[in-house]
Amino acid sequence: MKQFSDAQVKKWLVQVKDAVYHAEDLLDEIATDALRCEIEAADSQTGGTHQAWNWNKVPAWVKAPFATQSMESRMKEMITKLETIAQEKVGLGLKEGGGEKPSPRLPSSSLVGESSIVYGRDEIKEEMVNWLLSDNARGNNIEVMSIVGMGGSGKTTLSQYLYNHATEKEHFDLKAWVCVSTEFLLTNLTKTILEEIGSTPPSSDNINLLQRQLEKSVGNKKLLLVLDDVWDVKSLDWESWDRLGTPLRAAAEGSKIVVTTRIEIVAKLMGAVSTHRLGELSPEDSWALFTKFAFPNGDSSAYPQLEPIGRKIVDKCQGLPLALKALGTLLYSKAQQREWEDILNSKTWHSQSGHEILPSLRLSYLHLSPPVKRCFAYCSIFPKDYEFDKEKLILLWMAEGLLHAGQSDERMEEVGESCFNELLAKSFFQESITKKSFAKESCFVMHDLIHDSAQHISQEFCIRLEDCKVQKISDKTRHLVYFKSDYDGFEPVGRAKHLRTVLAENKVPPFPIYSLSTRVLQNTLPKFKSLRVLCHCVDTA
Repeated sequence: MKQFSDAQVKKWLVQVKDAVYHAEDLLDEIATDALRCEIEAADSQTGGTHQAWNWNKVPAWVKAPFATQSMESRMKEMITKLETIAQEKVGLGLKEGGGEKPSPRLPSSSLVGESSIVYGRDEIKEEMVNWLLSDNARGNNIEVMSIVGMGGSGKTTLSQYLYNHATEKEHFDLKAWVCVSTEFLLTNLTKTILEEIGSTPPSSDNINLLQRQLEKSVGNKKLLLVLDDVWDVKSLDWESWDRLGTPLRAAAEGSKIVVTTRIEIVAKLMGAVSTHRLGELSPEDSWALFTKFAFPNGDSSAYPQLEPIGRKIVDKCQGLPLALKALGTLLYSKAQQREWEDILNSKTWHSQSGHEILPSLRLSYLHLSPPVKRCFAYCSIFPKDYEFDKEKLILLWMAEGLLHAGQSDERMEEVGESCFNELLAKSFFQESITKKSFAKESCFVMHDLIHDSAQHISQEFCIRLEDCKVQKISDKTRHLVYFKSDYDGFEPVGRAKHLRTVLAENKVPPFPIYSLSTRVLQNTLPKFKSLRVLCHCVDTA
């Protein structure tokens, strides 16, 4: 948690990650050396019949990792280094334990302000309003509808619209708005619902008393309940949801529950009869939302010199409402063309440092499981708008050693699919629209702001060589992507001695085949002793 607010902690964590990478490499060398000894022993017993595995015939550059320093001394050095880094945590105010809880975002409310106007989504709004004001088709007293989308996509704004629309129509006897956020705690939720509907909860935390009072309070009354920002799947299970729903079922027919979440499994767990997935706003709606916050009275006609720059900025936001609002608000006080151009050309688009969109995406990232965090950060090596295949990405994760089986009989492909599905369900990945019509299998993409978040997390460990930005490469770089047309082999990456990944992209699609020169094979490749993935056919079409 502290890495996002304390630069020293961030710097320390970079050292930790680098040291752990070195430790992993050393363990790999030990495992390889053990395999070599096993093969040599088998070869000597059979009189040298395993000629294909004869260590003496292995090229010298392959043996290099084992020919320098003894494993024992290197292991002692590594342990000393890790212990030294561990001692530094005291001075940084870090301590062992369950970890600091994420700082909760400001709780949402049902009140609609200037920043809560819904732009676009007309078809979805109409469907939702019709459902909200209709009788329950399945004969249940209460039905659930979910709104699913990535952080900043407008889920809360849309649910505020529904809540206030229902208020104007006076369709419900009781209404309750509850911001659930990071913890789904049955006792607290029950108390909050009671307070929202005007019933004073008992001072006791006795869940039986609370639920009986809730059942009595909603009995035979038409209820609208909004549960905003539900995504704590660890404390939310079917039993917890069922226990919360039990007293609510006493409400009159036509009662509704609206749930907003970043995780699709939450919608399924709550038995939603319909799920609305929020995608990007259209270019027209994006511009309308941006101008509402960027120009006085939302009118850009008085600033003709700023409109073309503003439209380029809007394109970079890629239809994400939170980003459009944040940048519109930022630019409202800036009337000079140079100031707008500075925003358009800012490095923030690449690093996301200090950008308001980062906290909303950071919250989702912090609640990923540790292995999935590494898999997500690894995806920063791909270019923006890159359409990737699920199976190929899982193979890359496998080759990098990012996947670990929880059970002995679990296949790595299954572990990879589980990680992929978690990222998809939590809106880090989206199904690509452009390739659906002609691709046999679905392709997937990352929203640009999601991609920027991955780059912010991976930093110098994952590098893309673009526009000759070679100065970024350091000894810490482990994963590299470069354009074949820009660089001859690996010459610019000499400082990255511990590369694990080298992916080459084609800037010119007609030339998908690329062969490594003899010079690269003999002089450059042997330097990368930790290489796990070498691919020269990355398709970015």
